[in-house]
Formats: sequence, structure tokens, C-alpha cells
Amino acid sequence: MGAAGRQDFSFKAMLTISWLTLTCFPGATFTVAAGCPDQSPELQPWNPGHDQDHHVHIGQGKTLLLTSSATVYSIHISEGGKLVIKDHDEPIVLRTRHILIDNGGELHAGSALCPFQGNFTIILYGRADEGIQPDPYYGLKYIGVGKGGTLELHGQKKLSWTFLNKTLHPGGMAEGGYFFERSWGHRGVIVHVIDPKSGTVIHSDRFDTYRSKKESERLVQYLNAVPDGRILSVAVNDEGSRNLDDMARKAMTKLGSKHFLHLGFRHPWSFLTVKGNPSSSVEDHIEYHGHRGSAAARVFKLFQTEHGEYFNVSLSSEWVQDVEWTEWFDHDKVSQTKGGEKISDLWKAHPGKICNRPIDIQATTMDGVNLSTEVVYKKGQDYRFACYDRGKACRSYRVRFLCGKPVRPKLTVTIDTNVNSTILNLEDNVQSWKPGDTLVIASTDYSMYQAEEFQVLPCRSCSPNQIKVAGKPMYLHIGEEIDGVDMRAEVGLLSRNIIVMGEMEDKCYPYRNHICNFFDFDTFGGHIKIKDVVGYNSLGHCFFTEDGPEERNTFDHCLGLLVKSGTLLPSDRDSKMCKMITEDSYPGYIPKPRQDCNAVSTFWMANPNNNLINCAAAGSEETGFWFIFHHVPTGPSVGMYSPGYSEHIPLGKFYNNRAHSNYRAGMIIDNGVKTTEASAKDKRPFLSIISARYSPHQDANPLKPREPAIIRHFIAYKNQDHGAWLRGGDVWLDSCRFADNGIGLTLASGGTFPYDDGSKQEIKNSLFVGESGNVGTEMMDNRIWGPGGLDHSGRTLPIGQNFPIRGIQLYDGPINIQNCTFRKFVALEGRHTSALAFRLNNAWQSCPHNNVTGIAFEDVPITSRVFFGEPGPWFNQLDMDGDKTSVFHDVDGSVSEYPGSYLTKNDNWLVRHPDCINVPDWRGAICSGRYAQMYIQAYKTSNLRMKIIKNDFPSHPLYLEGALTRSTHYQQYQPVVTLQKGYTIHWDQTAPAELAIWLINFNKGDWIRVGLCYPRGTTFSILSDVHNRLLKQTSKTGVFVRTLQMDKVEQSYPGRSHYYWDEDSGLLFLKLKAQNEREKFAFCSMKGCERIKIKALIPKNAGVSDCTATAYPKFTERAVVDVPMPKKLFGSQLKTKDHFLEVKMESSKQHFFHLWNDFAYIEVDGKKYPSSEDGIQVVVIDGNQGRVVSHTSFRNSILQGIPWQLFNYVATIPDNSIVLMASKGRYVSRGPWTRVLEKLGADRGLKLKEQMAFVGFKGSFQPIWVTLNTEDHKAKIFQVVPIPVVKKKKL
Repeated sequence: MGAAGRQDFSFKAMLTISWLTLTCFPGATFTVAAGCPDQSPELQPWNPGHDQDHHVHIGQGKTLLLTSSATVYSIHISEGGKLVIKDHDEPIVLRTRHILIDNGGELHAGSALCPFQGNFTIILYGRADEGIQPDPYYGLKYIGVGKGGTLELHGQKKLSWTFLNKTLHPGGMAEGGYFFERSWGHRGVIVHVIDPKSGTVIHSDRFDTYRSKKESERLVQYLNAVPDGRILSVAVNDEGSRNLDDMARKAMTKLGSKHFLHLGFRHPWSFLTVKGNPSSSVEDHIEYHGHRGSAAARVFKLFQTEHGEYFNVSLSSEWVQDVEWTEWFDHDKVSQTKGGEKISDLWKAHPGKICNRPIDIQATTMDGVNLSTEVVYKKGQDYRFACYDRGKACRSYRVRFLCGKPVRPKLTVTIDTNVNSTILNLEDNVQSWKPGDTLVIASTDYSMYQAEEFQVLPCRSCSPNQIKVAGKPMYLHIGEEIDGVDMRAEVGLLSRNIIVMGEMEDKCYPYRNHICNFFDFDTFGGHIKIKDVVGYNSLGHCFFTEDGPEERNTFDHCLGLLVKSGTLLPSDRDSKMCKMITEDSYPGYIPKPRQDCNAVSTFWMANPNNNLINCAAAGSEETGFWFIFHHVPTGPSVGMYSPGYSEHIPLGKFYNNRAHSNYRAGMIIDNGVKTTEASAKDKRPFLSIISARYSPHQDANPLKPREPAIIRHFIAYKNQDHGAWLRGGDVWLDSCRFADNGIGLTLASGGTFPYDDGSKQEIKNSLFVGESGNVGTEMMDNRIWGPGGLDHSGRTLPIGQNFPIRGIQLYDGPINIQNCTFRKFVALEGRHTSALAFRLNNAWQSCPHNNVTGIAFEDVPITSRVFFGEPGPWFNQLDMDGDKTSVFHDVDGSVSEYPGSYLTKNDNWLVRHPDCINVPDWRGAICSGRYAQMYIQAYKTSNLRMKIIKNDFPSHPLYLEGALTRSTHYQQYQPVVTLQKGYTIHWDQTAPAELAIWLINFNKGDWIRVGLCYPRGTTFSILSDVHNRLLKQTSKTGVFVRTLQMDKVEQSYPGRSHYYWDEDSGLLFLKLKAQNEREKFAFCSMKGCERIKIKALIPKNAGVSDCTATAYPKFTERAVVDVPMPKKLFGSQLKTKDHFLEVKMESSKQHFFHLWNDFAYIEVDGKKYPSSEDGIQVVVIDGNQGRVVSHTSFRNSILQGIPWQLFNYVATIPDNSIVLMASKGRYVSRGPWTRVLEKLGADRGLKLKEQMAFVGFKGSFQPIWVTLNTEDHKAKIFQVVPIPVVKKKKL
């Protein structure tokens, strides 16, 4: 449980390498003392000295004043006893194993009205392997406050943390300095002219003396024009000697250079001088040969401004070779090769993992003891090495190699105006921070390890919100709002004058199995469980409620950062720890780290009913805020609430919190912990991560009204995977900000069925930024750096260079997205960034009532608004059930420009109709209709593949694998279907003998007709019922009786319906109709879920139940558009300059009575261009403005032979033009003219059929939307084209 048993608990702690335990018992008090407690006349001086065997008990009215440092075994204060710490100049250090305060005992250091001014430290000492029996409640190394105990620790009133108010750049260059760095593409001699009076750069230029002698002449002219007294910074980047003439060499020599005269090919060279004073020069020059290894020429010089302030100019010219170690390779045989091991043998064993010419070699025994290695021969590819163990050849060992990457040039110029110090501009008054105090500045990038510590320096000129610190930042720390998101770094004070800390050994010792495999330092100390501290550099959860019943606590203005994995709890552990620490599991346990462990969090909330306000989770190896659920209480709190209470209790206040620089997520609401010990039934350790679902209701009673969990003003940025993953129940977000996350937000329901039917997840009035102006810091070893953003510039990336960044990830449902803005989501060729997308590799359902409305896009190309996915990296084969059925409702057309439309995957023909409009850039389609779902549960099987066909598109089946794992006793298929349509269902094996079909999202009166394939000779028992999932009650509502007439399937009466068994085709026909009303967001009716249950007696040895061949064309239906497509928005109705151009084309033969009539047209944004004669019709559209610029036709007579008229016409079409073509009648479908289609983007070697429609493009690239449709009877294209047409930049 948490230490803050009351809300007025005030405690300041310095957190060092590990955490300590500070716990309180229910009933402990934290009173506010008046005056200075050490001035009380009743106190008796106490100086116990240093005796580690001294068990101190202060009781029976004793009142003691500790006046000097002491060491004792333990301290127990009770029965009216009191211990007060003397406040004077001499520091007091109290060392003890533990302190227990209970039953009227008191411990005081200062008071609220008289803060402690001296320095007081409590050190809790002891090793974990001493055999001391821990207290059953408090453990070891603790300060415990029991019932009736009072603890008052009031240190100096210092601001705990604030925000950086001005951005810090690497090297501190934001403070009037200068930083310049270049690599490839900036070749030659680079000159900077610096004003010595102010330390500012006046001018700079580059002279490519590799390319041209004219550049040498220009360099001389430039140097001669610089006035005397100016500082010159001159260096070579890459190569500058090839066309460097004598005049330039002598000019530089005149300035004071001694090496420029002999500058050679690719030599690093740096030079600083004051023009007119050659003796002031500093210079460095390196002869560099070949393409391997690093070499650097560096110079620096200290100057003084006219005001007496110092500034430092440093300059480096380098060839840089980045290096990295390979993984360890096991070698278990003594080499039989004379002269050492051949590295070529290792290449064969580990292809692609070892470089040709390693820079270094390391070897160890299998236990990690270092061995000696020696390179004995290297020539060309024949590279050999030998391993020795105490002078003998190694027998069984591990080896790894240091490999170099290709070298690159690097030139850096730095002007440092705050020499070895930095001014921090902060939000609050920080005059309480004193010289010598230690601060930490949080990372504002993806890696939490970019947090940096600084020591405060004296600063007379600093304003109240400024502080001067020693040193320079290595990383970019943002101190401003960027793109609408407050990304200011937190700055925390680590120094306190009252310190509670655990005493640690110098190095790790094995008090637990495997502990020293993970740490090289002592970790014995436990966790802190307190309110209102700066938690820094912790092992395991930082701020956390532990047992489950902790409620109504308030965490206000708390900061936690650099939270690392620990070994104590399964949820603390990383993957390696999870696999190795299995003592608390049942024998035979096989760890699944990402499921069972990997959950270390800055704020770990075991009960939702706690308040988090103004808190910051500024870097964890996993998660910032995690709300986790204890089905029953654990630890000393066992029995304090009934099962399921924590899963239903409403969320406390969650307001104005922020999370960044976390690996897994900024925030998670999901999962539970295992509250039973490991057993044969469940081998996982106690408190492992398990599945749980959150559904908040009044009084934690699921039968009472729902009470939504409200998350307001939450900021999540630079989290590598998720900004937030929130699973509910009613979980609603308002006025939140997400930026630079791999995935901004995923809202998830209970999975296959919403755990709390009728609930929804919602976000409104919020901002999502894909790639902000916070580009991060490029490091030499940064593996995730690449192009991005609107300007294609370099930046840190969340996961991988080609990861599909997305703002909101649609999953499950129902979800409501309302009045949200998406900014700076820009897809690249090879990276499918999008504002809206769907969960990757999704097996679960996709609700058709996921509603999106009031969406605004800023700096988001219309092609990057949505992406449904395509096979490839991250999406895999895109063949899971949820991948195929993704859909959402664009209520007002703010996404698609079609109000009321539904957006679906382009190949989902259960949802499509003939007038749906394709959006190739999204891999989707815009449709209209009325949609629902049916859940088909096949019992006593888990590996059937289902095929479902809508009768009006029999050539476009949908294959479903099932949403559940193969180990379940049943399988569930969850297609989204168009209502009032007919379907057939088939299987890749014998049909299941038992089926249940659930009507999901059906309103009263909605229906579909289903034909299910069964083997001949099958007999059926079919009934309907209503199942209330909450009450777990089922009511039978009717039976189906067989009819010999298909029409009777349409007839039903209360309690009685019909089925038709068409044995010739093998199809069992049912009409599935909802009988009850449904609430707006409920999956099922108000009475429960309506189901049809089928039991089939199937003949033995029946074959595959696939009736497609007998079902069609017999039961094919004419494709009809039941709900007309909405009208597209135009002109002033659109909110962005880029928009879609609607293109419709048809070429077909239409049958009127006994006559056939050729029919063809091209329509652009509602304006129709009919074709009057046989041949091809062409419409050309300006790709920048979307205006039709020409419209013509080419008769068959022109298309025959060499169609010069057509060729010339196409040749005159301007670049960046959209070209539409449609055939009419018996056009010439072969011949040279078809090459025009190829030039406009069609595939080479195309073969045209009787009808043709084509959307092409004339330009320097081929857009994804170029489309050719050619069929014998009808060619049709309904699609949109983005305006303006813009080429995506390459990754």
C-alpha cells in the first residue's frame, strides 16, 4: 500500500542508486507541528554514539534530542516516546537498519512553520544476505509508521521541480553561441569570419577547391577582403587539395599557417587565427591514408570580448568511422587449423553477421571470464586470430568482433559564449536553489537516457527564474511549445537538506539468484512509496500503489524520470530478467516476457480511484502511467474489497499530466496482476501481468449506471511505441495533446465482445502531431535517425525508419473521435505515415459504428489522412481477420469529403457496392450503406477457415481465419456485413456440427439472409435465444422448422421461424432478423444478445463443405445500391487547399429490350463528358488545380495503323497532368496506340479487352492511383485523385 495514508503527508527525499521503503500503517498520522520542535524545553540531549548492536527503544514518555551523528542497530519509538533532531550547523547522519514509529511514538525534524535548516541524513544499512528475518509487513531497511505513529520531516522549502522555458541545444548554443556541423555534400575549404568584439559569426562561405581552380582564386579574394583584427576559422571537410593552387596555399601561409602549403588528399586540417596577427594562429593537420579508421585535426582558442567576457572557438576536421560490436558467437571446438582460427569459417557459420576486417576481437569463457586474443595473420580476406586461456589454446569460448562502418567526413565549428557553464531559463522562481545543488534536466527525445545532471553555480546576474549550472548539455532539451504541444523539459532538484537513503555496497553481491547478471551494483533497498517527490534513476516502479485497495490518494506535481527495470516484482522485470528469474514460478513455467513482465512504470496505479494532477512521467524503460487491476487485494490488504471491485471503481481525477521519453507507452489502462500463487493450473508467478478489463460504474457496481473515466489535458510526446493505450469501458479523453509518438493513441474495448456493452471510448477537442519541430539529437551511435517531416530533414524516429507512424489507431470499438486536429503527418515512399489508421496485424473485430466527426488537418497531405495497410514491413501479409474488415463512419465528411460515408478496405466486398469510390492512396474505398456484424462461433473446432460471400459479388469472397487462438475449444469469425443482403458461408473442411450466430449491432427489424454449406444428408436442430452477458442468463425465444419452399424463409412468427435446406446445392438458408431494440452504442439488444444456434447431424466421412460451385450463379443477386452515395463536398465546404477530384468512368454494353446499346462516359467532379462515337474518349486535367483543360475523342480510323494524331496530342499534354480515357463501342483494342497507355503509367505488355477505362498521369513519376480496368462486358472506374498531384519523397 502507499505511504500517504493522509493527504497532508509531506516528505522530501533524495533518491540515489536504489529505492528505499517508507511505509505507513492505516491509522498513522502526520500532524502539523507548531513552532520549532527542537526548541522544546522538555527535550533531553541524546548522543548514543556508534554501536551497530544497540537496539534503541524510545518509549514511556521519553523525549530525546539527537544532537550528533549516530549508528545503532534499530530504533523503535512508541508509547508516547519522541525523538527530535537538533537543527544546527553540524550535519547529523543517523545510521540504522530500520525505524519503527507506532502507538503514540513521534519522530520530528523541523515543522511546517519551522523548516529544518541544517543537514540531516537517515541511512538505512544492511545487506540482504545477512540472514536477518524481515518484518512480515515492513520487510528490511525501512521507516515504518504504524497505527498511532507520527512522522514529521520538514526540510528547507525548495521548489521541487519546474519547466525549462528556453530550449537548450547540444553544447549550450542557445545562449548566444554558434554551432556548425557538416558531413557529405559540403566538400572543400570552409571559412567562418568571427567578430572578436562579440563572438558572433559575421559571414561564412565554402570553397570547393577539389572541383575547380576558380574556387582557389575565389578563396584568395575572400581572405584578402577580410579586415585585420577579425577571427578566421578555416578547415577542410572531405577533400580540398586537388585543385588548390599555390596562390591559395601562400595566402593561408601568410595568415600564419604552417601546414596548408603541404595539404594532401583528404587530409584533415583545422586553422584558427586573427587576421593580421600570424602569431595568434593555432593549427592541426593529420595525414590520412586510405578509407579506414578515424582521424581528426582539432584546434581551439579562448578569446575575450570588448566587455571582458570570454568565449571559446573550437574547430575540428575529421574522418569518422563509427564502430559497433557484433553479438557473441559460441565456439565449442579447439581449432585444428594451423596458424589460428580462420574468420572465413565463422563467416560461413554466421553469414552476414561479421565484417571482413574486424578492428578488434574479444573472447570470454562461457561463464564470462575474459580470455586473451591475438591476430596472428591478416592479408586480404585471409584473416586469422588465436584465443588463449592462461597460455593454452581455448577449448570452449565465446567471441565477438568490433566492426567499422564506412568512414564519413565531419566538420564542426563551435563558438561557446558561456565557457563551461550554461544559463537555464525556467518557468518558476528558483531562488531557493543554491550553489552546490544538483539538478536533473529530463530528456525531450525518445531516449530517457538523455536526461542530464548539472550542479548549480553562483550567478549574480541571473534573474529569479534563471540559474547558472556547470557544464554544457550533450542533448537537445526543449524549452517551448512546439506545434501546439508543450514539450518543455522538466528540471528537477535532486539536492535536499533532509535525505533518506539506503546504504549500498560498492558492487553487486548475489543475494538472489541471477541478480548480478543484471546489475554491477548493489540493488538491495526496495521501493519508495511516497507522495510529492522527484523520483529519479529508480530500479522498478517509481510511484506506486501496491495491493489494490489504495484509494483517494492524491499525487500532485510529482516528477519521475529514468525509471529502469528491477528484479523485485514480475512487472518490474525486463525480458532477460523475466526469463532468468523463475524461482517464484511453478516448475515447467515458460516465460512470455512481453505478456508476463515488461511493465516497469513511473506511476503504477493498482486502483483507479486515485488522483493524479500536474504529474510528469519523463522517461521509463516501459510506461509512464499504468492503471493496472487487482481482481482481489493482495499482501496485507487481503480481503479489503470484494472480487472485481477495482475493475469497476470510477477513475479519480486525472488532469494536466504528461508523459514522454517512455519506450512502451506514455499511458496504459489495461491488464491486471495475478493474485494467486503459482500452481500446476497456472504456473506464472504471483503478481505476473494477466488480462483484465476496466468498466467504471457508480459505486463499482456493474448493475448501476456507467461512470466514464475522464482524462483531461494529458500530453504525450516522444514515446517510442504509444502515446497512450487505453482499454475500457467508458474511457473519454478531452483536450489532450499527442506528438511524435510511434502511435499516438489506441482506444480498445473489451476485445471480441465489449466487456461493458453499451460503453464507448471517446476523444474530443484534442491535437495529434505526427512529426513536430522537435527533431531530437543525432548521436554517433543513433540507429533510428532518418528523414521525416514536411521538409524531409533528419530527425530521431520512434521505432524504425520505415515504421508507419500514425495519430490514432482504430481498434475494436465503438470509438468516437470528435473535433480533433491532426498536424504534420506526411507519408514518404517507404513509410506509410497517416493521421488515422488501424491496428497492425489485427485479428479482432472492427465496429462499423466507429464514428469520426469534426476533423481538421494541418500540414497533412490528403494522401496521408488515412491508411488501411498493404502487405510489407510492419503489416506482414495483411491477412488477419481484423485487417480485412476495418471500417469507420465519416459522419460529416471531414476526412473523406463525403458526409455520412463509410471508409473501408478497398477489397472488402461484404461492405462495398457498385458505386463505392476507390481511394488508392489510402488502399481504401468510400462507401455508403447500413452495416452491422455477425459473430459466428464454431464449436469443437479451432482451425477451420471460413469463406463468406455476398450474393451480389460472388467472385469476391472474404476468407476469415478466426479471431481466437488455435488452442481454444471454439473459433469465432466476426465479419462486418451490409444489412438486407444475402450471403453464403463455406468452410475449408467439414462444416462444424455446432454453430452459434450472434447478431451484433443489429437494430430492431434489421435482417440478413444466410446460406450455410453442409454435406448432403445432414439434419438440423435450430433455435433462437437471447443471452444477457452481464447477468449470465439465457432465454429461449423460438425454433426454426423446415420448409420446402424458399419463400417461406421470409415468413416468421413469434417463437417460430423457417429454414430451407437446399440439398442440391448443400445450403441451409435462414433469415436472421433482430427482434429487439438496441441502445446507441450497444452491440446487443436491451434484452441481451440475439443468437441463432444450429446443431447439425452430419454424415460420417463428409468432405469439404464448400458449396461455391453449386451456389453460384444459382443464388447470385443483382448488385443494388440501397443507400445512395453522399454528394461530395466542394469549394468553400472544404477546409484544406488540397482535396480529392472525383473521377467516374464507364464503358459498357447496355441491354434495352432486344437491343444492345454501347454506353460510355467520363465524369469529373459531377460534370459528365459523354462519348458520341466509337473509339476512345480523352479528358486531360491540370494536376495542380484539378481543372479540365481539354476534352476530345479519337475515332477508330485514327487509332488504326500509326496514330500520329493521338501521339501528337499526348506529346502536347503538359507534365503533371491527369489523363482519363474510356472506350466506346467496338474500339481498336490492339496496335501501336496502346503505347500511349504505357507512357501514361499502365503496365507494359498490356492486353485490352472489349471495354476499357483508364486513369493515367503524365509526369516524371507514377502515382499509386494510376488505374486500368478492362473487361469484356463492362469497364468501370469510380475513384478519387488527390489535387494537387505531388510526388512523395523517398525514405
